[in-house]
Amino acid sequence: MAQYSYFGVLVACLLGTAWLEILLRTRVYRRSIRLILAIFPVLIIFSCWDAYAVSAGHWTFDPHFVTGWIAYFGIPVEEIFFFTVIPICSILTLEAVRSAKGWIVGDEISGIEIRRENGAKQ
Repeated sequence: MAQYSYFGVLVACLLGTAWLEILLRTRVYRRSIRLILAIFPVLIIFSCWDAYAVSAGHWTFDPHFVTGWIAYFGIPVEEIFFFTVIPICSILTLEAVRSAKGWIVGDEISGIEIRRENGAKQ
């Protein structure tokens, strides 16, 4: 059962932040193209970094805590999921804080419209 520990942590992270999408209406999953564009560079860069580090012997993955399924270049599938799940959880958390605080960062349709929706003064 220990070989599913890594997956368990990732599932817990997803479940721990999934409610933000519903309750705070972060719309992270609805904007799938935007989410993919945010995650893809992280996935590529860190997968390459991991592939290099594993092949060079800089680090390894404890076989007791991974399933043994290898995605590519000696990288376990859990690590690939890590590079996908953690950015999703981070984006959900950021968008939840933005929603709760009414923060405007410039990527909204219109800052004035967002302020009106949130009841903020103009």
